[in-house]
Amino acid sequence: MPEVIFPGPEGRLEGRYHPQKKKDAPIAIILHPHPQFGGTMNNRVVYNLHYTFHNMGFTVLRFNFRGVGRSQGEYDQGVGELSDAASALDYLQSMNTNSKHCWVAGFSFGAWIGMQLLMRRPEITGFVSVSPPANMYDFSFLAPCPSSGLVINGTADRVAPPADTHTLVNKLHEQKGITITHQEVEGAGHFFEEPHMDTMLGNVDQYVRRRLTENTR
Repeated sequence: MPEVIFPGPEGRLEGRYHPQKKKDAPIAIILHPHPQFGGTMNNRVVYNLHYTFHNMGFTVLRFNFRGVGRSQGEYDQGVGELSDAASALDYLQSMNTNSKHCWVAGFSFGAWIGMQLLMRRPEITGFVSVSPPANMYDFSFLAPCPSSGLVINGTADRVAPPADTHTLVNKLHEQKGITITHQEVEGAGHFFEEPHMDTMLGNVDQYVRRRLTENTR
């Protein structure tokens, strides 16, 4: 797993970059949970999502937000972290100029950042939001949501209660031209402890593979 250091808005950012041999492979960035609650790019959900996308043929980058690990800067309430994510996508795109698909996947706080990145970057063709914290953060900026994606959460999530995720998904469902797929993993908590991790990753794999064959937004 090649370690990479790339420029961010507040100095260097530390990442792990996993390229494919094919020059036109799809690309994906994976965003980690809250930096102030132990979130790093080596979080188990993030790590496993990274490899799930790589095994589907994606060139993948995951990285530490500012102030985490060897990334410079300090926590910035999500504002700076969104800029970090944009820099990570710039870096990934600069090395993969022939890529036809661009995806963003985020877990928890990372799902919130990922959805904001989606609004800024029209080239993103799909997203995966795992355990989006709809109870803690305002997702109303998703009006309209620019691309189709998967929202997945556990029915036993105590950090981001399922009821709030349902409210978020229902709002997104009202928009035309995009399809929000919502899946719940029965009995899973926020972090998809075993045996729920494999179920969640299997659902992500199935969804993304289907989307790649459809070539729709």
